[in-house]
Amino acid sequence: MASLTTRCCIAGGGPAGMMLGLLLARTGVEVLVLEKHADFLRDFRGDTVHPSTLQVIHELGLLDRFLALPHDAVQVLRAVIGGKEVALADFSRLNVHSPFIAMMPQWEFLDFLRDEAERYPGFRLVQNAEVTDIIEDAEGMVTGVSARTPEGLLQVTASLVIGADGRRSAVRQAAGLEVRDLGAPIDVLWMRLPMAASDPPGTGGRIGRGLFLAMINRGSYWQCAYVIPKGGMAALQARGLDAFKTDLLKVAPLFADRVHLLASWDDIKLLSVTVDRLKSWYRPGLLCLGDAAHAMSPIGGVGINLAIQDAVAAANILGDALADPAVTAHALTQLLARIQKRRLLPTRVTQAVQVAIQNRVLSPVLNSAAGQDPSPLPVPWPLKLINRFPALQALPAYAVGIGVRPEHVMPLR
Repeated sequence: MASLTTRCCIAGGGPAGMMLGLLLARTGVEVLVLEKHADFLRDFRGDTVHPSTLQVIHELGLLDRFLALPHDAVQVLRAVIGGKEVALADFSRLNVHSPFIAMMPQWEFLDFLRDEAERYPGFRLVQNAEVTDIIEDAEGMVTGVSARTPEGLLQVTASLVIGADGRRSAVRQAAGLEVRDLGAPIDVLWMRLPMAASDPPGTGGRIGRGLFLAMINRGSYWQCAYVIPKGGMAALQARGLDAFKTDLLKVAPLFADRVHLLASWDDIKLLSVTVDRLKSWYRPGLLCLGDAAHAMSPIGGVGINLAIQDAVAAANILGDALADPAVTAHALTQLLARIQKRRLLPTRVTQAVQVAIQNRVLSPVLNSAAGQDPSPLPVPWPLKLINRFPALQALPAYAVGIGVRPEHVMPLR
């Protein structure tokens, strides 16, 4: 068994874990991030870097380097509903430094955070290290984690453990933290199809009766998210792949010349959507952040935004204490409640809005089968209103791009 000792051990190299690792290393904290995969290259991670996240990167003095990476700057988010194109949100109307969403594969974003964090001597990333359990002392204080690596078991001792290992968090499960399931009536099928020169360039959505498709522009191909009712995969497969392709073409006829590339169900991946949050995000010696604390629906791509905001708040509250070796693990625990208190309101509001959209918009769309009513799906009146008065498009842009209680990076002392 190998062993390591660090001031702060972060389980999970996603947006929350990598951003927190960078912020803590910047303040002089010795921090170790454990990532279970060998790299960040996962096809079905989110691509959205919101204006509030771009503001954080700007406050770190890194925005020019970040925007030098290939990305698609989306100022207006659009959708095609019943054959009519409508604007959903206009980020250019926001009074922020970067009034757009940067569409960038998440592995590029995470690689960027890693590269910047590695400029600091206190930062270390260990990949191929899957955290499987927590380590506790006789009083129930979490004092570290155990991780599985190709070389064998790794044991890490830390003054503070951060669980940032996603919605299926091994850390929160091992810690016995209580999860409240808020419900999700949808699942998502992910697939990729090549982009043609004649395709419209923008990232957006396409909605028809019983059909909802989101399309993310990745330069040479479309990353597509096809929404289905919760648990509906078996029924879809029973109808057959050809029937699925027919439905796909109803909502996205531009794929007629390439839908045959979906040769089997292996080309279509299921994402089981979960919306939940922990009753308590912490225990003595341990704190959960991001999806490990509050799993979000993919609606609006705001899960990444919330994870980044959690990391900034945690760094602001914990940074000085972690940088001071005289501050004990017991004293650090007193700060954890402040982090949950600060981030709970944004989490509750965002999840409430997501659940409302799932129940009042997505579920009715998925249940409005074309066979029952062959007419095109009408544009909902709120969207008609914001398209008639474009200034109103700043409201959904703020809700998606900034959100409740945006966090700001504290200057170094």
